[in-house]
Amino acid sequence: MCSTDTWLSDRKKRQLQKKDVEIQRRIELIQDFEMPTVCTSIKVSRDGQFILAAGTYKPRIRCYDTYQLSLKFERCLDSDVVAFDILSDDYSKLVFLHCDRHVEFHSQHGHYYKTRIPKFGRDFSYHYPSCDLYFVGASSEVFRLNLEQGRFLNSLQTDAVENNVCDINPIHHLFATGSSEGRVECWDPRVRNRVGKLDCALSSLAEGTEVQALPSISALKFNSSLTVAVGTTTGQVLLYDLRSSQPLLVKDHLYNLPINSLNFHNQLDLVVSSDSKIIKIWNKDTGKLFSSIQPQTNINGVCVYPNSGMLFTANEDPKMNTFYIPALGPAPRWCSFLDNLTEELEENPESTVYDDYKFVTRKDLENLGLTHLIGSSLLRAYMHGFFMDIRLYHKVKGMVNPFAYEEYRKDKIRQKIEEARTQRVQVKKLPKVNKELALKLMEEGDDEAEVVSRKKKGKALPSILGDDRFKVMFENSDYQVDEQSEEFRLLNPIVSKVGQKRKKKLRLLAQQAVPEDNDEEPEGRASSEEESSDDDKSWVEEVREQRRLLRQEDRDRRRQERKDKTSQPQFYQIKAGEEFRSFNDMAHKQKLQKTSLEERLKLEEHSETSGTADTAVGSKQLTFTLKKSEQQKKQQQAEREHHEERKKLRRSAGHLSSIRGRGRGWGGRGRGRH
Repeated sequence: MCSTDTWLSDRKKRQLQKKDVEIQRRIELIQDFEMPTVCTSIKVSRDGQFILAAGTYKPRIRCYDTYQLSLKFERCLDSDVVAFDILSDDYSKLVFLHCDRHVEFHSQHGHYYKTRIPKFGRDFSYHYPSCDLYFVGASSEVFRLNLEQGRFLNSLQTDAVENNVCDINPIHHLFATGSSEGRVECWDPRVRNRVGKLDCALSSLAEGTEVQALPSISALKFNSSLTVAVGTTTGQVLLYDLRSSQPLLVKDHLYNLPINSLNFHNQLDLVVSSDSKIIKIWNKDTGKLFSSIQPQTNINGVCVYPNSGMLFTANEDPKMNTFYIPALGPAPRWCSFLDNLTEELEENPESTVYDDYKFVTRKDLENLGLTHLIGSSLLRAYMHGFFMDIRLYHKVKGMVNPFAYEEYRKDKIRQKIEEARTQRVQVKKLPKVNKELALKLMEEGDDEAEVVSRKKKGKALPSILGDDRFKVMFENSDYQVDEQSEEFRLLNPIVSKVGQKRKKKLRLLAQQAVPEDNDEEPEGRASSEEESSDDDKSWVEEVREQRRLLRQEDRDRRRQERKDKTSQPQFYQIKAGEEFRSFNDMAHKQKLQKTSLEERLKLEEHSETSGTADTAVGSKQLTFTLKKSEQQKKQQQAEREHHEERKKLRRSAGHLSSIRGRGRGWGGRGRGRH
């Protein structure tokens, strides 16, 4: 539900309602169901007739009568309400805990009594058997106020520094309080002794979780006699059995925000938990998400109307939201007409906002010539494309292809004629598109039908030709298979071999269906494994042959392109100041310009030509030397000195005589002589 502007007058709102279709579709269950600025908490009386909400500014309490669907009364208060509770079945007995430590009691006529507690309070619970109010807050003590005697009783001393929330079990009246250290302490009001303690902070942390602060308890709710739900400030909900110190289930909201309310939906075994961003409804046994609601504004609290599928939310907004989920339960008795409305909405689905827009990709924009609109307000980026107005799309489409409507009209007429022809006597003929594929499928279908007919119990598989999902492939020319494409030529050997194997298998099945006297294979026949290996080798060879042919065709195509280029006359531009010698000289110069400086120097040294360039103004010669580093100079000088030193030490070996035919290791006397 979305609200209109608050500064509009009632007359303006009625006028706007006549014009705006969205406002006309809106259902306002309760008149003026809102607060001046913010609603902090909301509750329903036990009889289901009254809805009470606390908000600001100025601090006030509002009571709505569901039988009249309107506001019953409004009372302003002295300070903001931290928490409130309804002690009676209707609105006649109310208790308010204020932010200034005051506790205020209201009766049916209005303000009744006000008292003060020693410390700032954060939450309280009412114990019906003893008429005691238990207050928790910025203290380790739990203050008890007895309404029958009208005085404070001895406090309960807890081990916590501060307590945030508390609750009392509706069956056995066990009192529990949640502390800022992440612990839950349980007390027995009959003997005023602590009977148990749960350490929820460590149980809420999974392995590998980075801890910035110790999780505190932010919400607490009992269900039945043994189940309790605990919400932490880090966004986890823990379900405990009071007989065990380990949680049965840990549900993470994944927003790292404090859980501010917990409710149970016992009809479907669901838990309704909320933080300031989202409301999650999930199964209490498995943790599986049932539904989730994410309002536009932050959530302060959630109230579930008893035995129904309706939720009320207190928001950081003047409007208090009302959500009805038919899957949770029926509508309350005072708005039973909602069930009929939801059935009508299911029968007549409303058009979505995307019906007036067309989704186009970047390629579609290029085809339409609208790439210059990217980044403007006419295109809304979404995923891998854009949303554009459907009217603009049709207008541009008509300008780009003005004969599109005529083609569409002819296709529709052709389809109508073909549909009328189907009523005549059917003659088996090939379609106009993909005739070869259709013929192949027909042959395979006949083989399968023959095999099935030979079997006693067998059902023929449906053919692609008779399947409506694939009929466009044999009607639209855009799906024509290009047999000359590279992809088809590479895949065709594999597909053909698979088809041959399939035919062989069908033949084997047909032979098995016919009873034979001799089950042995005839001599000289290859086994199926040898045939499959030969088939694998054959299709691999065919694929290689196709690859070779494709490469050969590519080379021939390139050679033809080069030949076409050389057959055309080539024009050379003679720059100013240059002399024309010959076409070969010009081509040689162009070739030298593409080579590197090192290669040009090597060519000049090999041809023993000087770097002289003849121009109209004279001859120019370019000489240069590469500058060497100091290290290179020192290394060359050391090498020269080393060579000079070796030359001085060289001795002549002319006085040594060698004996021909004797190799290394032979002595002067010959081998084997002494």
